[in-house]
Amino acid sequence: MTDFSKMRDQMENGAGFIAALDQSGGSTPKALALYGVDSNAYDGEEAMFAEIQRMRARIILAPDFTSAKVIGAILFEKTLHESIEGQDVPSYLWNDRGVVPFLKIDKGLQDEAEDVQLLKPIPGLADTLAAAKAMGVYGTKERSVVNAANAAGIAAIVDNQFAVAHEVIAAGMVPIIEPEVNIHSTTKAEAEAILAEALMSHVETLGADQDVMLKLTLPEQPGIYDALADHPRVQRVVALSGGYSTADASARLAQNHKMIASFSRALTEGLQRDMSDDGFKAALGANIDTIYNASVS
Repeated sequence: MTDFSKMRDQMENGAGFIAALDQSGGSTPKALALYGVDSNAYDGEEAMFAEIQRMRARIILAPDFTSAKVIGAILFEKTLHESIEGQDVPSYLWNDRGVVPFLKIDKGLQDEAEDVQLLKPIPGLADTLAAAKAMGVYGTKERSVVNAANAAGIAAIVDNQFAVAHEVIAAGMVPIIEPEVNIHSTTKAEAEAILAEALMSHVETLGADQDVMLKLTLPEQPGIYDALADHPRVQRVVALSGGYSTADASARLAQNHKMIASFSRALTEGLQRDMSDDGFKAALGANIDTIYNASVS
């Protein structure tokens, strides 16, 4: 039986970062291209997902991918039903790597309105959550996007995120709320100030047994999310790399002492399918060390 209390302690107090291994149908082709796998190398969606699963398994099996530096990992829903060394992926992550599993549950973004893109409806969410919890998945992740400092839009996106978060909490899991601020926004700093206030207004309404995590773009004003990180209902504030390079994202993260990383592209930067096993492990290990050091600084 999964020890969720031990997972909780690791997420609240563990030193390290959360790996984002949740590339979906939309982001997988780009992730594979960066990995040196052109779309001509696979035929159809199933072959594409099989290729990305091999990449994920190679990452998870690497010697540096353990709870010594990686305290959690976010998975794509299809990955739950894949296996590594005879175990389903969530079980392998926790039992063999000591890494807490999370599940990406969002189904994409709605069209932009009021400078934000809300979550699309998530059909069958209750069943998905129940199945994931039974597999030992600790929490979820759901991403929407803020494109400009529009107070009405940001209020709407936070309302939307917390509506889903309450469903996740009711299922006995911990949601990672992710209202990403576009790093190319010309009003990024202003948007982040509005977002911090809107998030706090909702966090303040949570009950004693209603914990959340927050996944936020690395801010222009270091420390702007510190009050949220200190709130007793927020288990952790994690940072998304948002398109920044590994070096840039890590440098920005090091200025935000109460955030830890939850990087995807930055984690896999420079990895290539055709690398030797030793070369792959060395390159991944260097990325993990960089991200870890920024997360614990």
